[in-house]
Formats: sequence, C-alpha cells, structure tokens
Amino acid sequence: MVTDGPRAAALLPEPLRSAPGPGGAFLLDARTALVAGPGSESAARWLRDTLGAATGFPLPPGPDPGGGPGGAIVLGLLPELAGQRGPGSPEAYRITVDSRRIDIRGGGAAGVFWACQTLRQLLGPAAFRRAPVDPAARWEVPAVSIEDAPRFRWRGMMLDVARHFTPKDGVLRWLDLLAAHKLNVLHLHLTDDQGWRLEIRRHPRLTEVAAWRRRTKYGHRASPLWDERPHGGYYTQDDVREIVAYAAQRHITVIPEIDIPGHSQAAIAAYPELGNGDAVDTRALETMTTWGVSPNVLSPADSTLRFYEGVLEEVLDLFPSPYVHVGGDECPKEQWRRSPAAQARIAELGLAGEEELQSWFVRHFARWLGDRGRRLVGWDEILEGGGLGGRGPTEGGRPGPVVASWRGYAGGIAAARAGHDVVMCPEEHVYLDHRQAPGDDEPMPIGYVRTLEDVYRFEPVPAELTPDQAERVLGAQANVWTEVTETRQRVDYQVFPRLAAFAEVAWSALPPSAERDFTAFEARMTGHYARLDALGVDYRPPDGPRPWQRRPLPDGVSGTLGRPIDGPPPAG
Repeated sequence: MVTDGPRAAALLPEPLRSAPGPGGAFLLDARTALVAGPGSESAARWLRDTLGAATGFPLPPGPDPGGGPGGAIVLGLLPELAGQRGPGSPEAYRITVDSRRIDIRGGGAAGVFWACQTLRQLLGPAAFRRAPVDPAARWEVPAVSIEDAPRFRWRGMMLDVARHFTPKDGVLRWLDLLAAHKLNVLHLHLTDDQGWRLEIRRHPRLTEVAAWRRRTKYGHRASPLWDERPHGGYYTQDDVREIVAYAAQRHITVIPEIDIPGHSQAAIAAYPELGNGDAVDTRALETMTTWGVSPNVLSPADSTLRFYEGVLEEVLDLFPSPYVHVGGDECPKEQWRRSPAAQARIAELGLAGEEELQSWFVRHFARWLGDRGRRLVGWDEILEGGGLGGRGPTEGGRPGPVVASWRGYAGGIAAARAGHDVVMCPEEHVYLDHRQAPGDDEPMPIGYVRTLEDVYRFEPVPAELTPDQAERVLGAQANVWTEVTETRQRVDYQVFPRLAAFAEVAWSALPPSAERDFTAFEARMTGHYARLDALGVDYRPPDGPRPWQRRPLPDGVSGTLGRPIDGPPPAG
C-alpha cells in the first residue's frame, strides 16, 4: 500500500487502497465550510460537533463546489460503491483530498460516517480531544486518495455489564471508542447469575432484587478475598433508548443478551417460581456473589416461558436490533435430573433427556423471536441436544439462529457446514479479559496469554470451510468479561491496545499473501497510542503496565487472585 505522510501511513484499520494525491495539503480553518448532500446529514452533524469541539472552528454549512476562501469538506453518497458485496457495500467509502477540497463519498450513510472517522485520523491526535489544546495549531490534511470497505459486516465487541455494572455514561463512551475503530456491533451481556441490568416494568423485582448483590468475590472464585460492599445497578428503559439512539447515530447496532435457561440465578432470586422449586429451595437464593456457573437454572414450565416472553416483549420494544442474544450456554442439568416436574416435561415432549430439554428452550425462543421478525443468537451450545431442530439456516421460512462460536472454532465450523450463520469469537483468541503477557505484574491474570500480536493474527474464517461455507461467517467479535475487571480503568487496560488489532482483523481485507504484517501494524500503532491518549484510554503500554496498573501481590494470595492457564491454548 502506498501512503503519503505519517498521518496517512498511520491509518487504523488499514484501508484497502491509499495513494498520494496531487498538490498540497488541505488547511482546515475557521472559514472552512461543511457541505452535506442528501443521506449524509447525520455524519455532518457528528463531524461538526466532534471536529468543531477539537478545533474550535464552526464548520458552517456552505454551497458545494468547494470554493470559499477556506475550502470545503463535502459529504455525499455514491450509490455505485454499494453495488456489490465485499469491497462494495453501504459501508464503503472514498476520500479525495486536495488543497481546496476534502471530498467524502459513501456507499450509504454508514460509509460516509466511517470516512469521517478516517478524516479525523488524518487530522492528527489533537482531533480526538474535546476542546482545542493549541490555539495556534495548523490543521492540515495531506493530499491523498483513499478507497475503503469492511471485510465483514459484523465487527463487534461484547461488554459484560452483568458481573460488574457499567453505568450509562460508560456505555456511551464505549460506543464512541467502537466508532473510532470502525466497529459496528455492541453486544451487551445484560443478565447473569451475578446481576440483572435492564428495567422490565412488568417484573419490577428484577431491578429491585436481581440487580443487586450484597458482596463480591475479589479475584477468581478460588480467591479468599471479598469486597464487602454491595454492588449493582441497572439501565432504565429511557437509558436504553438513549444508548440505542446514540449508537444508531454512529451506525452501531446494540444487541441485548438475556440469558436462558442457565446463568439465571439472579432472576430466580427475584422470582423463585422461575426455578426448580421441587429440587431446591429457590426461596433461599440470593443474587450470586461469587464467580463461576450457578447450578440454579430455569424451570421448563409454561409459566417460565410466559415470563421470559414478557421480558422479551419489552426488550424488542427497546432494541430495534434484528438480533437478540439468549445465551443458551453453560446450563448445568443436575436440578432437572432431580426435578419431578422437569422429568415430566421431558416425557411430555418426547425428549431423550436433559440435553434436549436445553435445546427445546432455545428452539422455543428462536421460533418466538422469528415470528416477530428477529433472529436469535446463541453461544455454540445451542447446537447440542438436538441442536436447532435440523431445520438448517431457516426457521419457518425466516433466517434461522446465529451461532456465536466461543469454545474454539469447532462450533462455528459445524454451524457453517450446516448452513447456519456464524460469528467467530473463540475464547483462546479474542477474550480480552485474558491476560496480555506472562508475569506477576499483570493485573489479575486470568486465562491464556494473548498478546497484541496474537490478537492481530486471529483469523475469523477457518481454513476448513469451503468458499460457500465461509460465506456463513458474518464476522467476528471480541468478548470482554468483567468478573475481575471491576473498574473502567481495568477494562480499558484489558481491552486496549488489543481492540485496535481486532478492529483491523475485522475491517481490513487479507493481503494476497494471507499473512498480516505485524511489524507494519506496530509502526501504525505508534501513532494510534497518541489518539488513545487524547481519548483518555488507560491502555496497556507496549513495554508493560504502568506502576499504578500493576497487580498488588498480598502475601499468601498471589496464586489465587487470578487463574492463569499454563501452556498453549487448545487448537481450533
């Protein structure tokens, strides 16, 4: 790829094509106009607000042709960019810069917006600040021609807000950070054994009881330490509407996750009738205070189905996403084995056993969501126990469930071969709560060592798939679990800079050699760290944690705070 100047060379994710343009650089100043053609108005508002704050310039509307004394930034649609899959899509864009004009064209409104993110990078790190820092700064954009489009349509990050709650303003901040990296999906893990984070008006105890736990395990579940302060919080329905609207302005889809039938102890603590009361005293349960997988799972009663249908009715009203995640993973079966009611249900339905009962739960909600024009997403366990009913990629004539492959590649390969759409998010590659390096100074080191280079070399499309099967891979997602990342600073440290590497994997086309150039990526990251500094991200520096980021090592507990996994991760 040919680039011009350090700013064009440091673009991240790397664009498809970038070449020097004729003439000199474009100088942005107080006279520069911003012209928005039909379909680009939302991007123009974002650009005026963001660059206006950083530069102090008004960027007033102006007539197109680029010719006032301060030149013009001209935004518009170019439908032919969206004429085909791959390089042509509504997210494709083209930027042409000369000394009089910055011309931005997108295949759709999303393409214009992503182009504006590239323009912000071309202006330098100070463009990522919220107010001018140097009144005498010269805001130059190098003469350049860029053509770009995403490799995948699903470029996501999952944020676990159930284990440790992220307040609304923190979610809005994450949406800005995702947008800055051209990621377009925020998957919110809203419910789990340790907390319920969404207001459901017909079931108020979900936020009165299930949203709070009396104390929290500090570190891995084997740790002897506790944080004795109560923890909790939830999003009101107006909070969610604000989050969804803010995301839509940035062309990001917010996907809610409501766990069934496992990971449900918090909900059962609030409404004991949801659990298996004939196998365990559900009235004695509380929102789970430690980590791991709770044995307390949902009862397969009709009343349980109706309860969660009511929950999902409110979820669908709040989240316009075509996808709704229902978990479907890590569901212990012991209570069902001991429950006469669950055993009677298995017999009534003609199921082979408890594994098929879990699959029956998932298929019920796949049909229910499909009848309402939405698609179920589930972790790769939804393929088990009879799977998705042998229906292939469709359910009643509609697109069928999507499989999120987290236990390596195997689930995604099996799903794609069966014709199901897949999102690749294997734990051993893109779980960003896993440690970034070996060593005792890494804060709360759990999981596999996954360095910046490891994430950069992640390949979402398994080589075992045929070209037709590979088309079933919608994209990839990095997952951020928060059992041991209890503060914003800790989450920042785990996620960055690795999310930048993941963003390039999800956006940028593979080179002809199919081998990404990590050395070149590291060189571009040198410039990107300055952007992260301007954004206030508490990332892990390339030479290791800063003193305040290091893990404290109390005597006698250093080996139990975290859960390092020795040896290489499993293959595939």
